[in-house]
Amino acid sequence: MSNSKKILIVDDEKMNIMALVHFLRSQYEIIIAVDGISALEAAEKHAPDIILLDVIMPDMSGFDVLVKLKDSSVTMNIPVIFITGLNDVESEEKGLVLGAVDYIAKPFHKSIVKARIQTHLKMSDYIRTIEKFGLMDVLTGLSNRRSFDTRMSTEWGRAFREKKPLGLIILDIDNFKIYNDTYGHPQGDTLLQAIAAVLNETVNRSSDFVARWGGEEFIVLLPDTDRNGILNIAEQIRVNIKNRIVPCTDETNTSATVSLGAKSIIPDDDNSIARFIADADALLYTAKKNGKDQVCIDNA
Repeated sequence: MSNSKKILIVDDEKMNIMALVHFLRSQYEIIIAVDGISALEAAEKHAPDIILLDVIMPDMSGFDVLVKLKDSSVTMNIPVIFITGLNDVESEEKGLVLGAVDYIAKPFHKSIVKARIQTHLKMSDYIRTIEKFGLMDVLTGLSNRRSFDTRMSTEWGRAFREKKPLGLIILDIDNFKIYNDTYGHPQGDTLLQAIAAVLNETVNRSSDFVARWGGEEFIVLLPDTDRNGILNIAEQIRVNIKNRIVPCTDETNTSATVSLGAKSIIPDDDNSIARFIADADALLYTAKKNGKDQVCIDNA
């Protein structure tokens, strides 16, 4: 069951839940939520492969739940199928416009529900495969710059609306050219992979985002993280990279240091994404100029 796809069923009617669970549990891992709030929490916690969502619920409608799912970088790509008693054209159109992948009216036929689920799971896997190779840095396995740009746009918009801080760290390997000249470019690639591994180990909230910015530069996006928080994480990254032993093919060991620029702001009309990134990059340059192997953070 651990390798099964996960389905989140959201419905406030026990009989509807029981009916769906009865014919789906043999193939899928089932997660249940009985209202909108618990549905959002379950989606964030369990990252289901697909969500079956009712429209009419007591605390918030399925439409409102879908909007919040699409507004979160953690849940925005989870396919949602509405299964609801609302069978009018206007409701179906609204659900699809808001981003649902399908709309099934009650009473449902189990064969139709199963077929639709299988279709959308296959489509989701196909899309993920395409995105993985189009948005991934092949050497390190991290997201690439194109992927970062998309994620930054999403997180910037959300932080702007919710008036929450957004943190950014740009880091660069110190003396990387000398490292390559000394140990060779294949070993330089090994170092890049080791640093990517450290970043994945150190930055581990589901909402955080790590990417290879280009060359020997990496970038880390930290939603809902203030100045103190981003300084702590940047320092953890610096120390963990400095302490990472990177083996060579001749059985000797190497290591490296990084310089980091860190900045946290609450987006508003006086700021922009381009300026935010440029400010963090300038802080990185200052860290380099001041001796490397250090974090430079803005004084705001």
